[in-house]
Amino acid sequence: MSEQPVGEQAAPHRGPEYPIFPPPAYAWRPPVPHVVVKRDLLPSVSVLSTVALLGLAVGWLWSRLAPPQRQVITQDGKPANLIDESYHRFDGLVIFMLLCVAAGVVAAVAVWFLRERRGPVVMVAATAGGALGGWLAMSVGKAWADGRWPAPASVKPLDIVSVPPSIESAWAILLWPLTTALVYGVLAAMNGMDDLGRRLG
Repeated sequence: MSEQPVGEQAAPHRGPEYPIFPPPAYAWRPPVPHVVVKRDLLPSVSVLSTVALLGLAVGWLWSRLAPPQRQVITQDGKPANLIDESYHRFDGLVIFMLLCVAAGVVAAVAVWFLRERRGPVVMVAATAGGALGGWLAMSVGKAWADGRWPAPASVKPLDIVSVPPSIESAWAILLWPLTTALVYGVLAAMNGMDDLGRRLG
């Protein structure tokens, strides 16, 4: 066993030395996602038309669910509201609003599942389709309700007639596009990915 000379300290132990490479010429960075417009235009047209056609189903459901308003014919031949029947004016509007909200949620979730087309272009198309679908639902729903509850050919005093339901405010159609934009925005905010998971490239 060798003895260390007095006054000399042992050299510290060093690990293996690795070669030092020069720094790379550029640092790798992940690709930054950009808004895709040209490639999403044609699918956006399909989304807009499909969402708008959903308004036919909403209008048909409203014409079946909205209750008519019963009125009685007075002695002078004019209709008068029965007791509590005037509340059905509000029922027709509320049912239409609820159907528009439900259609907006369904449209937003369905469009969100188009993973390869996620982005603001498709969201704007779905929102515009919701506005068009709301107008279509109001138009055809009123026509179908009038056909379901036609006006009698002749009436006499004390006859009770059913007046077709109506939508008192046209502003109700805005609920559909606003709900679509809100739900799609919430889903995008919860995603947490820069490209919303649409797979770059």
